[in-house]
Amino acid sequence: MGSVRTIHRGGSRFYIHPDRPEIKHPGVTSVIGMLPKPFLMYWSAKLTAELAVDSLPFVAQMAERDRQGAVDYLKGASRRYTKLRADVGSQAHDLFERMIRGEHVGRVHPDLEPYRAHFADFLEAVNPRLERAEDVAWSDTHAYAGSFDAVLTVWLDADGKPTPDRSGVPHLLMVDWKTSKDTYADVALQMSAYAHADRIIAPDGTAEPMPEFDGAAVLHITPDQWALKPVRIDADVFAFFLALRKTFTWDREVSKAVIGRAIAKSAARLVTGTQRRAM
Repeated sequence: MGSVRTIHRGGSRFYIHPDRPEIKHPGVTSVIGMLPKPFLMYWSAKLTAELAVDSLPFVAQMAERDRQGAVDYLKGASRRYTKLRADVGSQAHDLFERMIRGEHVGRVHPDLEPYRAHFADFLEAVNPRLERAEDVAWSDTHAYAGSFDAVLTVWLDADGKPTPDRSGVPHLLMVDWKTSKDTYADVALQMSAYAHADRIIAPDGTAEPMPEFDGAAVLHITPDQWALKPVRIDADVFAFFLALRKTFTWDREVSKAVIGRAIAKSAARLVTGTQRRAM
């Protein structure tokens, strides 16, 4: 079995079957992208307005020379912010993976130092054991795939609190790292999809059945603090993800073939001789 490759089509990521390249499953995050997010419109408008107000002289000078350039500059405010946050998140995720694997990490960029310090504190306070990291969860049953952050064993006491000396009861958890401003409910959809997949595929192409999990957790790290929060991944939550999976098929496939060609329509508009001569 080969490794799993990915491609992007129509703004979505697809995972290619390691042995049958004609099979392409949408990524978990692309499926969750079917959730309506009306708040994004107001957030984007707010960023644009703030940028305009905070840089009035600069925008005015730009508009005098290149009106469309000024429009594009303001219009791209939310896109630039999102890319900046995504870049920081990607670098932090890479840092977390190296640390959870036991790699020594020396000095890092000042922007990443708070994340490094908080993740080190998490490792000391919880003392988890890494089982898997950055492998692909693959569902043949429901036709989706996705890369998860980590599968960890965490030892918990009777109150569900971590015991860093590993004296508590071991729990196998699907774990996700988040560096956003807050933790959002759709992380439960994401992690339930991973946990209910059929198998795990490693980078070398080897596969094994998805294990039974005792639960899931999200490690939320910001420059100011960290918190490990339990996340529901039960059958009820997974059912909502499957509803979005059907919506994805509707949006990308079925909706494009439900309206046929007109079987009757208005007659072509008469073109007069005068109009023809003027053409």
